[in-house]
Amino acid sequence: MTETPFDPSRCPLCGQPNRCAMEIERDTGVKQGPCWCVSAEFTPELLARVPAAAQGVACVCAACAATSPQEP
Repeated sequence: MTETPFDPSRCPLCGQPNRCAMEIERDTGVKQGPCWCVSAEFTPELLARVPAAAQGVACVCAACAATSPQEP
């Protein structure tokens, strides 16, 4: 059985658009500024929820990143 590849423009956790600047640039050919994620913090717990097949393929969205508890 072959796994369905993850869409790099969608969050692998909720399926909503992840607004990844790199994917927007790849899709449109229009140069983008730095992605929102460069200043975001992703906890190890959040990253552990990303399916193995999506790791390094699809970015977590800002909404899912915001719901992850931040370390004190």
